[in-house]
Amino acid sequence: MDLRDFYLLAALIACLRLDSAIAQELIYTIREELPENVPIGNIPKDLNISHINAATGTSASLVYRLVSKAGDAPLVKVSSTTGEIFTTSNRIDREKLCAGASYAEENECFFELEVVILPNDFFRLIKIKIIVKDTNDNAPMFPSPVINISIPENTLINSRFPIPSATDPDTGFNGVQHYELLNGQSVFGLDIVETPEGEKWPQLIVQQNLDREQKDTYVMKIKVEDGGTPQKSSTAILQVTVSDVNDNRPVFKESQVEVHIPENAPVGTSVIQLHATDADVGSNAEIRYIFGAQVAPATKRLFALNNTTGLITVQRSLDREETAIHKVTVLASDGSSTPARATVTINVTDVNDNPPNIDLRYIISPINGTVYLSEKDPVNTKIALITVSDKDTDVNGKVICFIEREVPFHLKAVYDNQYLLETSSLLDYEGTKEFSFKIVASDSGKPSLNQTALVRVKLEDENDNPPIFSQPVIELSVSENNRRGLYLTTISATDEDSGKNADIVYQLGPNASFFDLDRKTGVLTASRVFDREEQERFIFTVTARDNGTPPLQSQAAVIVTVLDENDNSPKFTHNHFQFFVSENLPKYSTVGVITVTDADAGENKAVTLSILNDNENFVLDPYSGVIKSNVSFDREQQSSYTFDVKAIDGGQPPRSSTAKVTINVMDVNDNSPVVIYPPSNTSFKLVPLSAIPGSVVAEVFAVDIDTGMNAELKYTIVSGNNKGLFRIDPVTGNITLEEKPALTDVGLHRLVVNISDLGYPKSLHTLVLVFLYVNDTAGNASYIYDLIRRTMETPLDRNIGDSSQPYQNEDYLTIMIAIVAGAMVVIVVIFVTVLVRCRHASRFKAAQRSKQGAEWMSPNQENKQNKKKKRKKRKSPKSSLLNFVTIEESKPDDAVHEPINGTISLPAELEEQSIGRFDWGTAPPTTFKPNSPDLAKHYKSASPQSAFHLKPDTPVSVKKHHVIQELPLDNTFVGGCDTLSKRSSTSSDHFSASECSSQGGFKTKGPLHTRQMLHPSEDPLLYNIFVAKLPTRQ
Repeated sequence: MDLRDFYLLAALIACLRLDSAIAQELIYTIREELPENVPIGNIPKDLNISHINAATGTSASLVYRLVSKAGDAPLVKVSSTTGEIFTTSNRIDREKLCAGASYAEENECFFELEVVILPNDFFRLIKIKIIVKDTNDNAPMFPSPVINISIPENTLINSRFPIPSATDPDTGFNGVQHYELLNGQSVFGLDIVETPEGEKWPQLIVQQNLDREQKDTYVMKIKVEDGGTPQKSSTAILQVTVSDVNDNRPVFKESQVEVHIPENAPVGTSVIQLHATDADVGSNAEIRYIFGAQVAPATKRLFALNNTTGLITVQRSLDREETAIHKVTVLASDGSSTPARATVTINVTDVNDNPPNIDLRYIISPINGTVYLSEKDPVNTKIALITVSDKDTDVNGKVICFIEREVPFHLKAVYDNQYLLETSSLLDYEGTKEFSFKIVASDSGKPSLNQTALVRVKLEDENDNPPIFSQPVIELSVSENNRRGLYLTTISATDEDSGKNADIVYQLGPNASFFDLDRKTGVLTASRVFDREEQERFIFTVTARDNGTPPLQSQAAVIVTVLDENDNSPKFTHNHFQFFVSENLPKYSTVGVITVTDADAGENKAVTLSILNDNENFVLDPYSGVIKSNVSFDREQQSSYTFDVKAIDGGQPPRSSTAKVTINVMDVNDNSPVVIYPPSNTSFKLVPLSAIPGSVVAEVFAVDIDTGMNAELKYTIVSGNNKGLFRIDPVTGNITLEEKPALTDVGLHRLVVNISDLGYPKSLHTLVLVFLYVNDTAGNASYIYDLIRRTMETPLDRNIGDSSQPYQNEDYLTIMIAIVAGAMVVIVVIFVTVLVRCRHASRFKAAQRSKQGAEWMSPNQENKQNKKKKRKKRKSPKSSLLNFVTIEESKPDDAVHEPINGTISLPAELEEQSIGRFDWGTAPPTTFKPNSPDLAKHYKSASPQSAFHLKPDTPVSVKKHHVIQELPLDNTFVGGCDTLSKRSSTSSDHFSASECSSQGGFKTKGPLHTRQMLHPSEDPLLYNIFVAKLPTRQ
């Protein structure tokens, strides 16, 4: 199978497959000769076409277009918006439209037209058949206005002679319906004979005997009428000539003959030989053959009749496509008035002698034979309606249609002989601008005949290509401090479109105020002077826009890098740098960092630092700017250092700048408070029972040689005030009465006062014991000192009232025991006790009077020696003067010697103030003289006994100790805290809330060191010097 046969087969298959979705038919019936603008039909209404897009649900504007051949005068018109069909000014003449055809029924005359519905998404091809009904617009007419008939004189009455029939182009009732003989003179009558084909043949009837000798000619009129409304008619003159007698008329062997002859029969081909006989003899038997009056002139031109032989031959080329059937009436006459009649039906058979016909009617109107399409037209855009036909019949008339070569177009069959030429793919003007191809129609005859039609399609450029930059990113570099108008580069883009669609203009985007761009040439220049330090890089866009409709554009990024020049000196972040360092900072420690910047780049910003004036106290890293100390700082020796630094960059020529640096030495909290007053831990103060609440009963005063907050002190009672009888001022250290003393308050009270500074991050503190003796008098000082000595055996977290009261009221206890022994013994004991009490009170009053004016009492050396002896007897440590009071190891089997835990719990009201934790082991060394006893050892026990807590208003059980050591006069407790709560402006006692153990009390982790105490009364001058220059940590 060759390529041509393949195309034929494909086209044949396409012809057999009709697309019912887009091909529909309508049939309308109208009458001929209608005036203009008469409505014929409504396409969308008659086909129920919706204007709603089923896919999107939106309303669409449909366009109805009549597909007509160029140059044709359309008989109807179609409204492009409504789809209504109207008549035009070209009148529809049925007789002209269907000329040369014979119709048995009035509805057989019609014409067809095609209407397409656009746009492409709604495309439909509507085939409309309009049947034209006849109107009586033609009168019947005889072949000739004068009809001559010859009748023999011996014709019998009622003999009939044919009269040439009239013809009417109209059909049906509008055709010939009635003949009437006018002025028949009673000699002749008229009869109508209807043929099987429905034709009416008039016959003249002889009603009287004729005598040629009397009258040889009769002149009458014959009238013919149609059945139309209004009725139309015409007349002809009928002239009858009475001829001499001829007794026998010719007779055809067959009066009805049908023959077939191919349409390609050559001229001279015999069609049929007619034979007629006549019973007469002589000249009356001579038969002459002639065509009847009803034979069409066209038929007479095609066929020749031999007058003598009756042979019908072809005298011109036949064309079945023009007339397929010819009816020939042949008269055989022997000269008489009544010839014989025979009807010959000549069927012209088909021969494949006609190539197919291509009727190309454009849906898109061509210009000078060329169809113009837009490259943006969608696929299946309809271009033309192609109707193929072949005048041949049967196989010879079977036509297939196809496109000769591969193009982006195809034919889509919609009816048996109609195709839609439409696009098969998207068109691209830039790929192919013009198409020229042939549409081939080929029949199936042997040999096959074909016809071609040339189609020219030109594409119109659409602006479907944006301008394209040669580089999507354009990178440039320019030195700063340039001149204005400096040429930078030329930006260019190309556009594949043509014409104005390819005309490009350039435009700068935002952030391009430093640049100018020529809109036509794309030349980019600098409009300002660049300063790299202000902006090192410019990033903006350039837009290339064409002049199409709508215009298309594209963008390219432009990156302009400004190159550096050494036009900036190094710049210090501060003209004067001030750094603060703590004293005691180790040598070669970092004390600060010099920050210097240079707005330039590269080597121009590479800065080197150096110290001016050859300062040897500090070392400066020339690149990082780190300053390290070359000395060890001591704020008391030098509080600040000042020097100059210089920065120089690496540019050519180099630039430099200087700055001043000051190093400030800050104080460190490295000194604990030093107690000035009271002068000794064994001193006491008498509090008379008559003292009123609010009166100052004792004072505590300490100093701290640090500065700032490190020297701010806070006084707090941490133990011994469980009854709340006393209150200490946290700022001044004055101890005042909270309430008037009662008889139950009489006796010795030991207050443990904590003196802490407000240093940060670590607070340091010192403990001091304040003894207050509540009584009207203090006559027996030795007794009080003995009480003080014995309280040293009581842990600091226990109230000495629980242990000292038996010392003061031994007689009362004896009386109680005596009462238990017996009532009588009780009475005697009470009496004796009263006597002893009276004597004892007298001695106290005498001692009170002898020491009037003296507030603080100190034991004499004799008492000290006695106490030393007692301590020796009780196995006190050998170096008691070098340590605080200590406790010998307890004997676990001795119930009397109960071990002591060195932990003290503060009252709840102090714990609520976030008590810090004192770290005895990390306490700084003190300046106390080495012979001062260390009281911390008194509170440090090796006993595994669990810690106990001191709660407010809760008596602590008495625990006995092995040894009660006498405290020296000049001893104080010094310690440090692990943590320190930050000072709060709203807290009245924020540093009293420090704790030194997990249980909330003071936990002695190591021996406490002592400071030598100096009382102002001993040597005021020395005291002032001592306060001014207290030694630092040893």
